[in-house]
Amino acid sequence: MSALVGRIAPEFTESAVWPDNDFRPFRLADYRGRYVVLFFYPLDFTYVCPSELIAFEHRMAEFSRRQVDVVGCSIDSTFSHLAWKKTPREEGGVGQLSYPLIGDVTHAVVRAFDVEGPTGVALRATFLIDRDGIVQHQIVNSLAIGRDIDELLRVIDALQHTERNGEVCPAGWQKGRVGVMPTDRGVAKYLAEHSDML
Repeated sequence: MSALVGRIAPEFTESAVWPDNDFRPFRLADYRGRYVVLFFYPLDFTYVCPSELIAFEHRMAEFSRRQVDVVGCSIDSTFSHLAWKKTPREEGGVGQLSYPLIGDVTHAVVRAFDVEGPTGVALRATFLIDRDGIVQHQIVNSLAIGRDIDELLRVIDALQHTERNGEVCPAGWQKGRVGVMPTDRGVAKYLAEHSDML
């Protein structure tokens, strides 16, 4: 698996099921000028995956506040995605979602992002793509370990802070805290004042 951070995200067009439950193409190129979180998950109707999709859904207002679009992707068909959305949560479904799910049945997207696992399903991977189409963050978990959506929001805050202020974000940085000016003097000042908080 290769790291895509710092590189242009691979372009693709693939069928998706949208929030209105219609099937339409999803083109990553259409999202230039916006932040995108593209997350991969192994399969519909599995064990960890519904918890993640629902966790994303519960935080959609937070993503929207940050002007971030969210899209999920697995190797299931869009028909499987739709069936999973129509399955009640108390029966293992995900219910209605306000973001699209890509049906990557050919594995083209999974392979373009180099997150196809040894069994052929997608690993639990997340990519944060900036407004210029550049991957700024990537994390990949094994199938058994669910991702932390709140940590992803923190990373988005850090990226946007860096873009706005020209500062870098130290370990554990949270929104509202000071950053570090990327100079020798800046890091010395930060450590003198904040190293006990690290």
